[in-house]
Amino acid sequence: MIEFKGASVVAPDTGVTILRPTTLTLAERHISIVGANGGGKSTLVRLINGLIPPTEGSVEVEGLNVAKHGAEVRRRVGFLFTDPSAQLIMPTAVEDVMLSLRRSVKNKDERTRAALAALEEMGLGERADVSVSALSGGQRQLLALAGVLAVTPSVLIADEPTTLLDLRWRAHVGALLRSLPVQLIEVTHDLDSASRAERTIVIDDGGIAFDGDPREAIQHYRDLMFGRAARQAPPE
Repeated sequence: MIEFKGASVVAPDTGVTILRPTTLTLAERHISIVGANGGGKSTLVRLINGLIPPTEGSVEVEGLNVAKHGAEVRRRVGFLFTDPSAQLIMPTAVEDVMLSLRRSVKNKDERTRAALAALEEMGLGERADVSVSALSGGQRQLLALAGVLAVTPSVLIADEPTTLLDLRWRAHVGALLRSLPVQLIEVTHDLDSASRAERTIVIDDGGIAFDGDPREAIQHYRDLMFGRAARQAPPE
């Protein structure tokens, strides 16, 4: 379970509020988060594993305060970025997953076997020794996911994980994420994917605009965006 207790974020250089004080409990297995760009979605989820610290308030994961127990929280919370290039470092697929396992599996042979098994789970077993740069965009996202899951997190945050993928890979990665036996918190612009969650949160202008049933949340989001577009349209 994840708890936000009055957590807020203010940009230190400008004093602009990025996320207003937020109190929230996240317990469902699959939660989707939608909202316009710049509204605060990514800031909200980055608070969960300490990528961004709260200016005020706190965030707890399974009873652990993220600010005080960051290393332990990050062992429990995996993070999948929009662009897999942000988290793929090593030359080949197997080496990259092995890097994720360096702290949890000390023996190199065991680490290699564990990495190969993780790649096999993602359907990348035959690409283990292939250069990361030679993989397709979808394969790179699967590789990033393999590295995250290799350390067996209990929570997976996916921050717009299919935005850069074509339709085929988007469907494949989305279905795979939803099948995982972890708590999935998915930030997405794909409203079809968002609608498959148990709960959807709409973030707008640094705050929660709606929180509840996915279909109602998505309709609320549509109304919010279309209403804003209508207000901003130039007069005829």
